[in-house]
Amino acid sequence: MQPSTRLLFVAAICLIAPPLLAADTTVTIRSLLREMVDRDRLPQLPTVPYVAGQASSYDRASVAPDQPGWFANHDFGMYVRTETNQARTEYVMMDVGGPGAIVRWWEGDHDNDAVIRIYLDGAEKPAVEENILKLLSGTGSIKPPLASVESLGLNFYFPIPYAKHCKVTYDKPGEHHWYNLGYRTYPTGTKVTSYSPEEIARAAVELAQAQRELSEPSPLVTGITTTIPAQNCRLEAQATVKTSVAGPAAIREFSVSIHTDDSVDLPQALRSTVVAIRCDGEPTVWAPVCDFFGSGIGLNPYHDRYRTVGRDGVLRCWWVMPFAKKCDLELKNLGSKPVTATLGQIGLGQWKWNRRSMLFHAAWRQEYPIQTKRQDGTCDWNFIEIRGQGLYVGDTLALHNGSSAWWGEGDEKIWVDENTFPSIFGTGSEDYFGYSYGDRGEFFQAPFHAEPRWEGNRHPGYVTNTRTRSLDAIPFTHRLSMNLEIWHWEATTMEYAATTYWYARPGATCNRAPDIGEAARPILVDGK
Repeated sequence: MQPSTRLLFVAAICLIAPPLLAADTTVTIRSLLREMVDRDRLPQLPTVPYVAGQASSYDRASVAPDQPGWFANHDFGMYVRTETNQARTEYVMMDVGGPGAIVRWWEGDHDNDAVIRIYLDGAEKPAVEENILKLLSGTGSIKPPLASVESLGLNFYFPIPYAKHCKVTYDKPGEHHWYNLGYRTYPTGTKVTSYSPEEIARAAVELAQAQRELSEPSPLVTGITTTIPAQNCRLEAQATVKTSVAGPAAIREFSVSIHTDDSVDLPQALRSTVVAIRCDGEPTVWAPVCDFFGSGIGLNPYHDRYRTVGRDGVLRCWWVMPFAKKCDLELKNLGSKPVTATLGQIGLGQWKWNRRSMLFHAAWRQEYPIQTKRQDGTCDWNFIEIRGQGLYVGDTLALHNGSSAWWGEGDEKIWVDENTFPSIFGTGSEDYFGYSYGDRGEFFQAPFHAEPRWEGNRHPGYVTNTRTRSLDAIPFTHRLSMNLEIWHWEATTMEYAATTYWYARPGATCNRAPDIGEAARPILVDGK
């Protein structure tokens, strides 16, 4: 986001967002760690409003969709500037005004001897000066899962708040150095206590709690006061199983399992059986079972902070879904063969609906065939465009690669509200989902990202990438457009399917209606 646009947007956030809960609300490492693991926070407009941004090494030849270079792929070794500090050369990766906080940091193909320096609030001495691997990989003071290596990608989720300003530098030339630093910018006047060793010490309890909670494969779910018994039934083609719940309340846990007479039919059944939810009369969720739970084609076991796919065939989620009056939840078999379906026990909790409360949404889009270009971008493929006020909290990409070449050079481009240039412009599809050099292809799982299926990386076949957001959730006041470049090293045929997760105030709309034809379409076998 360009500086002038960012200032206008912060001002707009201040006018639209509700006031802070208390006049002495202060952003600290402790408050951010508590926020990170509080599932009840996402369904509410942020207590302290902020704008989401990202500093990255995207190719600076990309200046506008209607100008040459929009799909330029030299997205490494790009820095804000080069400067000399105490006789050493440093390459500036990020230079932003505060108050704010770094909330997600990804690196790829770094120099293992490089030193990262973080200068806060105009100080000449860095607040952080550490070897890049030690800082970001989980081998330093911040341990997994808040800092970890996933399929060659360094991922760092420990929050670094700053009161006035933040500059991040790298001390190697770094020609082949990819980076994405996600950050928040708070309105002027927001009280922020900047990162320091003393602040880390004060946050010891919150840090230990976050590490513990994020490490659990099946997290403890709090606040459940009522349960709706599971329903088991045989769903003939086009049949539906339903349940309804009166509000105000919040769904805090529910599960689905699908079984077929022939195990060969299971991947198709998981795609052709859809989850549909209406809250307070609004359609809020419509997606195939396998995509909604982040599995992609087939049953691909994994777990993250909000969902799990078990080897026993149970798919479970912990998105908090509040509603004021009524929630209708259903499973529908759009396929041509019967399935045995279980709409699992639903855990409900109390919810006080107010002007900050938001409805949970999930939408799905699939397209086939997509013809790629060789060593070039084909298009900015739109996951979703949302109209209304809310918070973008994640997505799942399930695709089929048609060749033995790498498919994932495409950058994410996310427009928020009136921005004329993407608020968030990334460096590659696998970078967005937290790994690197995607042609390596391997399973990984972490609290906020996973690759449950991977054989289509540099081979014909399926891939599933999924990412959820906590501190790096993206607020929008009236519009958000999420796009991912389709950029392939070869001309081939691809299939893309995207599921998006977001919260919004009542009345929000999007450009993704239920697509019965695509959900029911036979899945690809051997690329056909």
